[in-house]
Amino acid sequence: MRAIRCNAYGPPRTLVLERQPIPEVGRGEVLVRIGAASVNFPDALIVGNRYQISVDPPFTPGSDFAGTVEKLGADVDALRVGDRVYGSVFTGAYAEELTVPAAGLQRIPDGVGFAEAAAFPTAYATAYDAVRSTAAIGAGEALVVLGAAGGVGSAAVQVGKLLGARVIACTSSDPKLAVARSLGADDGVVYGVEPLKERLKELTDGGAHAVIDPVGGRWAEEALRATRYGGRYVVVGFASGSIPSIPLNLVLLKGVIVKGYEIASFMTREPEAMARNRAEMWEHLAAGRLRPHIGGRYPLERAAEAMAAVAERRALGKVVIEP
Repeated sequence: MRAIRCNAYGPPRTLVLERQPIPEVGRGEVLVRIGAASVNFPDALIVGNRYQISVDPPFTPGSDFAGTVEKLGADVDALRVGDRVYGSVFTGAYAEELTVPAAGLQRIPDGVGFAEAAAFPTAYATAYDAVRSTAAIGAGEALVVLGAAGGVGSAAVQVGKLLGARVIACTSSDPKLAVARSLGADDGVVYGVEPLKERLKELTDGGAHAVIDPVGGRWAEEALRATRYGGRYVVVGFASGSIPSIPLNLVLLKGVIVKGYEIASFMTREPEAMARNRAEMWEHLAAGRLRPHIGGRYPLERAAEAMAAVAERRALGKVVIEP
């Protein structure tokens, strides 16, 4: 089979396409032929050894995938050869085939393609947990989403609308804002075109109830200043590459609650909320209430380009690799 390989840490352009043996199928496992693999921002961090967990080269990057069951291991009763499934691994998805535990797979609902299914797990789990649980958004509240056309941001826009919030999207360009609006954002701001703090206060009638920030960088402080008294500011990541320094006197004066969300910690520390959220989001996917926006499709040999588009924040919605 063909697979993308990281033979030494570096930027996406250092990745190579190689032939690898088809992985063996063990007890409780299945072999999946990959129909699509989603590109997530952490994939580039892992390849560059800048993620909080290191993977020793050589390895195949990629986490979220969707495809068709090709072979069953012993003691696998819940799946059949030919079933359409999706799931997540830490690494290994940028390949033509992948062996995974059967228990970690979900069947793809009717009417959902491989690309949409692959784009769903990590981005939507992150957004759903952050909006539903960490921000605890309520119906009628004003939710500001930074990076609202990216993978997590675009998902947060949809989740916020699903939960009844008034969603204000913040993006770096008009085309990105158009994507966020198409996903349900009620209004929006383009960074640098209008004064962010003042405009957000206008659009939220005095201040946001909650902010979802997967970006960090220069606009974080202005977004925090645009919260109302007692608002919730949820830190999800730093896609800008810059970790902001926030004056703590703002937190004191505004009574704002600053909270962090990280998916592995949430799964470990909030297992009941995590289980509820996963059940809800999968139900919403099956019902068509949540659907990823696929902004780019790349063949396997162009995986480095796909990763660079996400790492450099040029992507609109989700980017997928289709072997």
